[in-house]
Amino acid sequence: MSNAERTMEIFGVTEEELKKLISVALSSGGDYADLYFEHSISNELNLRDSEVNGAGTHIDYGMGIRVIKGEGTGYAYTEITTMKEMERAAKTAAAIATSGVAKSPPAEISTPLFKERYKAEIPWDGISFADRIPTLVELNNLIFQSDKRVKKVLGKISDSNTKILFFNSLGILAVDERPMVSVAVTCIMQHKGKTENGSSSRSFRKGYEMLSKNLPQELAREVISRTSIQFEAKRPKGGEMPVVMGAGSSGILLHEAIGHAFEADFNRMGTSIFSDKLGKRICSEEISVVDDGTIYANRGSITFDDEGVVSQKTYMVKEGILNSYLHDRISADFYKTLPTGNGRRESFRFMPLPRMRATYMESGKSKEEELIASVKNGLYVNNFSNGQVQIGAGDFTFFVKSGYLIENGKLTSPVKDINIIGNGPEALRDIVGIADNSIIDNGTWTCGKEQYCAVSCGMPSVLVSKLTVGGN
Repeated sequence: MSNAERTMEIFGVTEEELKKLISVALSSGGDYADLYFEHSISNELNLRDSEVNGAGTHIDYGMGIRVIKGEGTGYAYTEITTMKEMERAAKTAAAIATSGVAKSPPAEISTPLFKERYKAEIPWDGISFADRIPTLVELNNLIFQSDKRVKKVLGKISDSNTKILFFNSLGILAVDERPMVSVAVTCIMQHKGKTENGSSSRSFRKGYEMLSKNLPQELAREVISRTSIQFEAKRPKGGEMPVVMGAGSSGILLHEAIGHAFEADFNRMGTSIFSDKLGKRICSEEISVVDDGTIYANRGSITFDDEGVVSQKTYMVKEGILNSYLHDRISADFYKTLPTGNGRRESFRFMPLPRMRATYMESGKSKEEELIASVKNGLYVNNFSNGQVQIGAGDFTFFVKSGYLIENGKLTSPVKDINIIGNGPEALRDIVGIADNSIIDNGTWTCGKEQYCAVSCGMPSVLVSKLTVGGN
């Protein structure tokens, strides 16, 4: 039995029935239709007060049907995959889509070849909660042993395995099995009447092998460092100043302040500040920004997107030129180009939208220490917690958990609890130095654009000539 046949058996359908559902979906004159089946099992294990005292399992199952007719789109889903209920959903989606003006349907194509982007070497199916517990217990013990100021540790292991079946009116049949595992920890310390906290996490598309012997030590060292430094840190004086953004997690600013503005739906609607910039220079030729769904085992990677498009590496910015938006099938049709594999959805209950995967800036030629040495008075930031962005104008505010003052080219006093305020396109233009140390931050990043999707982000250390720092 082939992998496709095994997956169809899970959902109780045959290829003939899939074709029949497509016929029903197109019966009102639609141009295109697709079927998205999903079966997901997720588990969560929690540690609090030095005890593993919470566990749960959630199973989600169902399918969604999308119909496109001209500019009109209809979507319906069902949690019951009998032909009767699926045909009802197909008719509903078709009826919703009738507001569109029909176009000539695209020609059928053969199913593309999909390259495996992840695999659970030790599948979660055979792993009990008891097998997971030692990782949390060791992590808890290591943190308490590392610093006498530790008062509380919160730990969590979450894992999931999602089986996907996709079929559309172009003749594409695709199946996938998507594993995911995340380990997150928060440390709370008290010292001389002050309380501080810090967090650390790792997330990959892997199986039980993710819970290696080295993981608890790695997370414990990181969370202790992030929490303890805050007792020494103070809020700096605010104002406009040069800012060196550290490699890795600073990529969240790239994702939020710039990446969303490259998603094609915002540009198609004219709400992005980059709507008229395709093919034009928007920043230094040293800058190339990538959205990549092909990094093996990465949290944001996908074998194919949720529209059956092969995952790929897309240069949004290539040597300073706006090279491509991030496309789903709808925006690609509008722009008369090919989809980039960015049509993603939270689950079968949602239609796909252009969404990021792993977004990062490629390395430059400088050394991080050279960037720091070039700053007389400024700021080095390396740990962000949250932020807000206006897609249209590109204005952003990000909360920086920790960093350092830069004085006369050297890192000096630690700082905390500050805001970085700026404009995405302007910040991109104001990058005057790029280090050779680009890395992906493998934390539990999740993008919340109308729906929630797992993503990752990264960048090299960069020097932004001026940003507004909200301090004292």
